[in-house]
Amino acid sequence: MMKLDILAFGAHPDDVELGAGATIAKEISLGKKVGIVDLTRGELGTRGSAEIRDKEAALSAKILGVSVRENLGFADGFFVNDKEHQLEIIKMIRKYQPEIVLCNAIDDRHIDHPKGSNLVSDACFLSGLVKINTLVEGKSQEKWRPKQVYHFIQWKNLKPDFVVDVSGFIDKKAESILAYSSQFFDPKSEEPETPISSKNFIDSVKYRARDLGRMIGVDHAEGFNVERFVAVESLDSLI
Repeated sequence: MMKLDILAFGAHPDDVELGAGATIAKEISLGKKVGIVDLTRGELGTRGSAEIRDKEAALSAKILGVSVRENLGFADGFFVNDKEHQLEIIKMIRKYQPEIVLCNAIDDRHIDHPKGSNLVSDACFLSGLVKINTLVEGKSQEKWRPKQVYHFIQWKNLKPDFVVDVSGFIDKKAESILAYSSQFFDPKSEEPETPISSKNFIDSVKYRARDLGRMIGVDHAEGFNVERFVAVESLDSLI
């Protein structure tokens, strides 16, 4: 078992990078161990293929410096929030025992994003129940419940509950996103255009970070939504 500080789940390869890539890069620079679990291989995507996205995800993980990346192979577009899928996520949570879980947006354009958000959130709670037994390689896993579940923001401009100063890490985020060369803006590509393949979309990722940064007086920031109150030790813990 590799104990992680943070485990980030995304419905598709590239979800985590788009929503929280700079935050992850910053946390890793501070010595945190971070892992990524993709729920699907993104096989229904208009551009590229599952095999191509597997390679792109591996490259992106290397760029960010994450400790581990796994793919659960759920059906893109058709996975559901049921016992079968919850148990697979519980196995990941118990395997890596993260203190913090990051997951998809609570509301978004793509139907897999809120589905993934609810699925991971429910699994985080269930993972802490001792009477739910999971086996990995024939061995029972210990119960584990993350201390916090944070939802990154994706297509829709949701109002964040808190933002993270990611100044100095936006270029690393952009590099990790552009590792998915089949999916994003490429003027030489002959693939069909999609909502995320335009230059405007890539630009929007950066100007959202700049705008959130502006709101807190820094260069760049990423926003998150929470499920319960976030506590601080004192008033001066806030910037």
